[in-house]
Amino acid sequence: MTIKAIIFDVDGTLADTEDAHRKSFNKAFAENGLDWNWDVALYDKLLKVTGGKERIKHFVETCLPDFSRPADYEGFVKNLHAVKTRHYTGMLSAGHIPLRPGIKQLIHDAHAAGMTLAIATTTTPENVSALLEVGLGKNWADYFSANGCGDIVPHKKPAPDIYFWVLDKLGLSAAECIAVEDSENGLRSCLAAGIKTFVTVNHYTRNQNFAGAARVFDDLGNLREFYRSSGLPLSKPQVSV
Repeated sequence: MTIKAIIFDVDGTLADTEDAHRKSFNKAFAENGLDWNWDVALYDKLLKVTGGKERIKHFVETCLPDFSRPADYEGFVKNLHAVKTRHYTGMLSAGHIPLRPGIKQLIHDAHAAGMTLAIATTTTPENVSALLEVGLGKNWADYFSANGCGDIVPHKKPAPDIYFWVLDKLGLSAAECIAVEDSENGLRSCLAAGIKTFVTVNHYTRNQNFAGAARVFDDLGNLREFYRSSGLPLSKPQVSV
């Protein structure tokens, strides 16, 4: 069956964002008078939990058993995450988080060839917009037929909900799509939705279990090889960007 669409994860896939997220969480903690600090080793473990608010709650539950939770604990977590998002989008807007190798070219190539593109991520709409406006320009949304992000589905990755939502929006079957992910949770989400998945690893995910992936790449710097192995109707870069 001809592949009609590419569905992209965002964090770690379109750009190496995870360390910027970590630093932004730490800034939010400090701004709120908390002496919490997520170093690289701890954040590596926390990344097994998808979703920023969920990650904060998991940290409190597993690392801070004696923490006195505010009466409005949900509001407390929500505010922390909002402050973190402000710091993170500031880093994006300043151009400190470029797209990963091959990503911009792939998006332009696929769009020029008439392929459908979509996003399936647990990150917020604000984060997606801030990243892609810098990486692709103010008209970035014109490239994507569906933008599945944030809390629009009840269960985040590794549940397949976000991919089912995107497939429904696109009006395509899983067999007509491929996905590009960077993590084991993302891969599990895709496979549960029946979507053939290609993985591009990063520092935080390099040693995760990618059994079931169609192929694992360090990055997409060699697009010709990605096009060949993925079965995309693209044999060489269409537009130089």
